[in-house]
Amino acid sequence: MPHRTFLAALALVTVGAFAPAARADEAVIRKNLVERLPADFPKIDEVTKTPIPGLWEVRIGSDLLYTDEQGNHVIQGTVFDTRAKVNLTEKRIEKLTAIDFSALPLKDALVVKQGTGARKLAVFADPNCGFCKRFERDLLAVKDVTIYTFLYPVLGPDSTDKSRSIWCSKDAMKTWRAWMLEGTAPAKPSGACDAAAIERNTAFGRKYRINGTPALVFEDGKRVPGAMAAADVEKRLAEAAKPGKS
Repeated sequence: MPHRTFLAALALVTVGAFAPAARADEAVIRKNLVERLPADFPKIDEVTKTPIPGLWEVRIGSDLLYTDEQGNHVIQGTVFDTRAKVNLTEKRIEKLTAIDFSALPLKDALVVKQGTGARKLAVFADPNCGFCKRFERDLLAVKDVTIYTFLYPVLGPDSTDKSRSIWCSKDAMKTWRAWMLEGTAPAKPSGACDAAAIERNTAFGRKYRINGTPALVFEDGKRVPGAMAAADVEKRLAEAAKPGKS
């Protein structure tokens, strides 16, 4: 989050406490914040009301800040509904970062079917990511799932080279698991190979702000950053399959 250091220093900052009273709406808040915050502050994408009277949400990408009705104060933190016992900030971010499963370019993924393959899981993974390797091993215990693995080299040039070698191999999924589970390095492709899928995966990940690996996407669109234990994956797959969830 490019403005995190700036806000961490401020925490709760008055950027215009003595400004004349103004009409409380999105335009006023946006105008005041743009005028008062540093010139290099990230672009504000959206300003909307929250369920709390007088508190407005300021969205920058998938990051959230809060402000009052005139943009006189900026707050960085979490809004928690004590009655419903719900983290409203977390729920909002989940909604903002969700990825419609049907929007995934499945043709650009490595695919493996375990059991019936009835359930679906997408994973963005880097071949040099240690957490990805551990997660790949845990996935072996998950039943009745089709796993779509998107090669997503974010850890440097060697990751890109390995991803290309895996994608261009005769059996890409087999080569992927041999490397991730057994440490068998993929052979470099001997001839021409169309590895444009890796570039498309990278572009897709940037568009949806996938900043680390592994990154998981379930059928209901919920996105989980980081590895999960097999039991937690099973739980999430079951939740994603509930009526009205997909």
